[in-house]
Amino acid sequence: MRKLVVSEFVSLDGIVEAPGGEDGYRHGGWTIPYFSPELGEYKTAELLAADGLLLGRVQYEGFAEAWPERSGDPMSDHMNAMAKYVVSASLQDPTWNNTHLLGGDMVTAVTALKKAAGADILVAGSATLARSLFVADLVDELRMAIYPLTLGSGKRLFPDDSHLHFELDAVTTIPTGVILASYRRAEAPAAVGFDYGSMVEPTSES
Repeated sequence: MRKLVVSEFVSLDGIVEAPGGEDGYRHGGWTIPYFSPELGEYKTAELLAADGLLLGRVQYEGFAEAWPERSGDPMSDHMNAMAKYVVSASLQDPTWNNTHLLGGDMVTAVTALKKAAGADILVAGSATLARSLFVADLVDELRMAIYPLTLGSGKRLFPDDSHLHFELDAVTTIPTGVILASYRRAEAPAAVGFDYGSMVEPTSES
């Protein structure tokens, strides 16, 4: 079965909104000062490991406006050639190469994609879609580029009532202070009894 990977840029306080300045968010573009060649290499390798992009309408429209005019480098060429799967009830007549609209029930459609032959399916951004995929337990791996700043407000990746468990797969830090962390979905750890009183140092009066 193909692996479904969600990849997000995240601030220390969990904000994922407009990392590249895509909309009217007041802190739009907050990732730009932290770019480095190491980050570029990481994101290129991540994309090249996938043969399908799974996107919500808003993210798709942003990508479809930016990427078709780019070519001549591995990331651009692969982005334009690979399959794009869009979860949307409103998008009509997409013109970006190799775009496929997923109609009907999202869970059924994405499950079928995962069962098909191929490499990774990558969800880049698309926070609203990613939330739905987590709720449906369809995500196999979460990758976060965690930035050393707080934003105070904005769209977060997980809803307030989410309760999901992950295990750390890999982590590295790049020179700009960004942490690249990869997590796999995991079962809740077994409850272990612990006596917090044992952590208290005895005093002379004890």
